[in-house]
Amino acid sequence: MKLAMPGRTVRVKGEARVMVHRSRYIGVCILLFCGLFLPGRVAAQAWFTSGTGLGVEKPRVAVADFAPRADNAKSHSQLFTQVVRDDLQFSGILDLVSPSFYPTQAPTVPSELRNLDWTTPQINANLVAFGNLTESTSEVVISAWAYDVRSSSNQAVVGKVYRGTPTDAQVRKFAHQFADEIISRLSGGLPGIASTQIAFVSSRTGTKEIWVMDYDGANQHPLTSLHTISLTPRWSPDASRIAFTCFEAGPTRVVSPQICMYSVDANKVVSFPRFRGSNSAPAWSPDGSQIMFSSSMGGNPELYDVDANGSRPKRLTYFNAASTSPTWNPKTGQSVVFVSDRGGIPKLYMMNADGTNTGELELPDKGYLIDPAWSPNGQMVAFSWRRPDGNFDIYIMEPTSRDIRQITRDSGKNERPSWAPDGRHIVFESTRNGQRQIWTMLADGSQAHQLTMNGHNESPNWSPK
Repeated sequence: MKLAMPGRTVRVKGEARVMVHRSRYIGVCILLFCGLFLPGRVAAQAWFTSGTGLGVEKPRVAVADFAPRADNAKSHSQLFTQVVRDDLQFSGILDLVSPSFYPTQAPTVPSELRNLDWTTPQINANLVAFGNLTESTSEVVISAWAYDVRSSSNQAVVGKVYRGTPTDAQVRKFAHQFADEIISRLSGGLPGIASTQIAFVSSRTGTKEIWVMDYDGANQHPLTSLHTISLTPRWSPDASRIAFTCFEAGPTRVVSPQICMYSVDANKVVSFPRFRGSNSAPAWSPDGSQIMFSSSMGGNPELYDVDANGSRPKRLTYFNAASTSPTWNPKTGQSVVFVSDRGGIPKLYMMNADGTNTGELELPDKGYLIDPAWSPNGQMVAFSWRRPDGNFDIYIMEPTSRDIRQITRDSGKNERPSWAPDGRHIVFESTRNGQRQIWTMLADGSQAHQLTMNGHNESPNWSPK
């Protein structure tokens, strides 16, 4: 069997030639690129060799300027257009056609779309997005379409009408939703990340508090105002809560780190049981029913898990050393990678979720290994590694084979990686520009973007949706 290229044919052992639809080719191309549906080690090896699309032909997408129906809609039409373009550009699954090549007459409704204008050698687009905006003092209405200009079908790949308050924040939200619709169509139904958020720690108000922002760095605002030290935010699988480490005074007025809980629905910090000693670095089980964390309630810092409401603490590790930073395999829920200094310096270990069958994830060089984070498909672990001859950099490992790839290199300290739910992006903290700030990048290390600029910002965690 031969794979068909766009507009070409396939032959299956003597059977008749069959035309292959261009839009199906786009979907197949992206599915092959993602490598998310391939089993086990094959998927990991494909990912390491292809990066985020290397060697795979990506679909070309053009986003025409969205047309304002009146002068009062100009600002929001420009904002909507730019946000959609930025989201698609950073998706990692397509090539965005430069607007400098676009036809002079851009469509604003489907009847104005001329497919041949967008398939010239200079543009060579597969998909064209376009639309228009109408705005009043109380409402903005955005009509948005995306068409496969290589198809003879008159049916839109995406067709949406968005209605809401005429604010920048609402227009940005609609743009993210539209971009995610396009990305979902091109990736075989896998969700985009433009509507996700990133929790992080910032000291810009004077003390370290939990903050949140849109995935592209917009809409940064604090969630907590505890006026103490807050660290290591972790989203629950349903994105309704954020567990984090906070320093607060107990009944004896002694300040110690504890597990705290922020409710997104209630928009406030809610009660969570306190435990003896120091308690930090929470991690959610994939089904949201348990939280694992490091605790010295038994003397030495060991890993414990509790029910999501903080009840029934159970000790999991028993070593004369510190264990911390657990991360659950999100696909199976059966394996946990964590950090321990039981060998003298911090290294990565893996165990069953019940604490049994613990073993070191041995690497070919010495140094400090911290900040493990499982990929959403459960096949790879990102982590920070300070090798003897360098700074902290971020690496990705396939635990079964121990295949390793370095994705940041000698550009400040790069730590605390967290995966986006699409498995194609990573958020991390870096000192590459001097002060510690939050950055995102594609999971092969390319397209790095700085998200925070003010104050000291660290410990990012990407929301699951």
